[in-house]
Amino acid sequence: MAQNKAQTFAHLDEAKLSWFHIRAVLIAGAGFFSDAYDVFVISQALPMIYQVYYGPEYISGSFPANMPGFNNSAPIPKTPQNTKVNFVDHFPNGVHVDGWLKASTNWGNLFGQISFGILGDSMGRKKVYGIELMIIIVCTIGSTFSSSLVRGMSIIVMISIWRFLLGIGIGGDYPMSAVITSEYASVRYRGMMLAAVFSMQGIGILMGSVVYVLTLIALKEQIRNDYAVLDYVWRIAIGFGVIPAIATVYFRFTIPETPRFTVDVNKDIEQAERDIFLITDGALVEGQASTSATATATDEPIAKVTTNIIDEDELLKPSKMSDFIQYFSQWKNMKILIGTAYCWFALDVAWYGLALNQSTVLSLINFNGPAKISVDGKLITPPVDIQDLFYQIAIGNILVACAGTVPGYWFTVGLIEYMGRKPIQIMGFVIITICLAILAATWETISRQQVPFLIVYTIAQFFFQFGPNSTTFIIPGEVFPTRFKATCHGISAACGKVGAIIGIQAVGPYFATNTVVVLSVFCVIMATGILATFLLPETKGKTLEELSGDDRE
Repeated sequence: MAQNKAQTFAHLDEAKLSWFHIRAVLIAGAGFFSDAYDVFVISQALPMIYQVYYGPEYISGSFPANMPGFNNSAPIPKTPQNTKVNFVDHFPNGVHVDGWLKASTNWGNLFGQISFGILGDSMGRKKVYGIELMIIIVCTIGSTFSSSLVRGMSIIVMISIWRFLLGIGIGGDYPMSAVITSEYASVRYRGMMLAAVFSMQGIGILMGSVVYVLTLIALKEQIRNDYAVLDYVWRIAIGFGVIPAIATVYFRFTIPETPRFTVDVNKDIEQAERDIFLITDGALVEGQASTSATATATDEPIAKVTTNIIDEDELLKPSKMSDFIQYFSQWKNMKILIGTAYCWFALDVAWYGLALNQSTVLSLINFNGPAKISVDGKLITPPVDIQDLFYQIAIGNILVACAGTVPGYWFTVGLIEYMGRKPIQIMGFVIITICLAILAATWETISRQQVPFLIVYTIAQFFFQFGPNSTTFIIPGEVFPTRFKATCHGISAACGKVGAIIGIQAVGPYFATNTVVVLSVFCVIMATGILATFLLPETKGKTLEELSGDDRE
């Protein structure tokens, strides 16, 4: 059986890069664009929601007379039009409510990654792929039209419910897109294809801020006349995320089953050969002449190299659960699952802890409202143009994304097949650890020096993407057997989301008040990721069967 599989998969592993491969990357990548957009768009939506729905209740008092630069001889009343609401300090347990709202999608991710991973292995990739996108579409629309009930749940409760459900769909996309891309790819281009799919996360993050900027510009005068128009801004921004999902869903439902699942789980080698022929456009091996003419003449997809007869041993294999336990009872296999899961956990503690609590960073680079002024010996925040405030925040997020985040993803795409997965992951963990250590050790001075801070922070952001944020997605899609691949990718990704939840809810809320401690915690956790990477094999240049041991079955 192993020889039959090797012959069949050789055509896939050695295939040229074809239109089908590009199409698979685009289909999976469009979903990841939507995933990242939906996850990160909330960080700018929440301040607008707080401003519109809680500003009138929590904003009171007045600005003093004779403020420098304002020429006001009398006090100016504070209103939601000229004052940013402090939701965290006024709402009961506000810091933790804010953390839950940011993390609710990640809680959903955790459930979606595990459940869709299991479904992908038990039902097949094709039968499941596309369902996760339908969940994303429905829940994005639900989030867009969230509102308070007359008697009962508030808007923040309603939106957190919708975002939890949205997270289930987004979570399901991780194992399905990774596994499908990996199982279709040739050895030469597999890492590049997986990295290209994941790089759409960076474009999604960037596009979220771009949509905010464009919407704030379009509604500029209306917002300056009535702050409540911000209610349209965040709804338009969140709703935009449904467009790429709708554009992609048909193609996901019509994508064929992966040949590896067809052979390893469905035991249908002939169907797999027909699919491989279509995938490779008849060009089975690089440098080998196409066999399409032969196939047409004989009315067969490709020359038969195997039969569809399954060995008796295949019928005597244990059940899926006992097979799973038996496989991972061996340390050589278990250590890989521990490595993929822990590395993703370590990464996401810091990555999400920083990415969804970026207001401190934006304040340091002067993109989070005006600087405080001194009035009668006291430092106060002066009146703001509320439209300009949120415009500054969106521009600041674009600058951060363009400076380090987006380029990092594409460096991975370009270099992963030359450098390998482990060197990129170790390099990323090491450089991020150093950057966080520098920030923690020098915070009292570097936080007042904009240029040095921006240099260190941008380097860290670049090597998050040209490093473990990309490779923790790629490696689990390569190292496990076909029959467990989606499940193990889902488990690894879910461990990452446990880290994200800790970073957002347990550590992130204290970033503004205990910055040095938080940065130190992130630094130590990043350092442990370096050690965990040594549990993993290098996957560059190897077939999926070589990596998983399926070539010996």
